[in-house]
Amino acid sequence: MFLLLLIVIAVLFGLGFLNPIWWVAGAVLVYGATRHARDRGGGRTHDGGADLGDYRDYRDYRDRRERWDRRYSRHNRARRRREDRRDHEHHE
Repeated sequence: MFLLLLIVIAVLFGLGFLNPIWWVAGAVLVYGATRHARDRGGGRTHDGGADLGDYRDYRDYRDRRERWDRRYSRHNRARRRREDRRDHEHHE
């Protein structure tokens, strides 16, 4: 699909030398394709992880991040308490 879109854009660009209205048509097509990809949440990362574009909006990302931070900090708090108890027992 992406290759077909590139071919159509190239043809419209070429036809633009005959009549500039084709350049406008190509620009509208590029705008529509990028807008559609952005609305779908399309985004690629190099490491295969989730990209910010995968979330519908920033609020969803922020909510997920806050939940993760709460869970992670709770886990670390419990681990630190265990380590402190062990250290306290070893020093006495």
